Amino acid sequence: MVDQLKSRTRSTIKHWPIVMLRVYTGLFFAWHGLGKIRRENFGDGMEGFLGAQAGKSFEFYRPFIENVVLPNKAIFASLVAWGELAVGIAMVVGLATRYAAVAGIILVVNFWFAKGAGFWDGSNHDAVWLVIFVVLGMVPAGRIAGLDDGLSDRLPFLR
Repeated sequence: MVDQLKSRTRSTIKHWPIVMLRVYTGLFFAWHGLGKIRRENFGDGMEGFLGAQAGKSFEFYRPFIENVVLPNKAIFASLVAWGELAVGIAMVVGLATRYAAVAGIILVVNFWFAKGAGFWDGSNHDAVWLVIFVVLGMVPAGRIAGLDDGLSDRLPFLR
């Protein structure tokens, strides 16, 4: 038992950059999700933002924004805000991090398509978040100083 704890401690220290990236990403998304939840008129703000971005968004994505998102802005505003908060909390505590990374990828890709920026544009921060979520999804980020480590023995889908 002691040897196993020592081994885990060495592994955690060796992989601290992944832990830092996971926790920073989680704090960023949780903070912004909570801010959106606390804002009374986030749906109206999202509608204004999407309306201003309509000319810049990708052609294939515009019908989705105009015909699905904007008519249901309250539902989508809640999905975005609560989704960001859930992804953020999962990343901070290291719980179901691969699933949270997939959810983060879905969020970020939708943000990117709505903004219409090129992948290599210097102002496209969504591309950076996309790469970060892909990395966090590929490595067992939650098994390094996270809840996935202790729970993965009992819940194999967390591996």
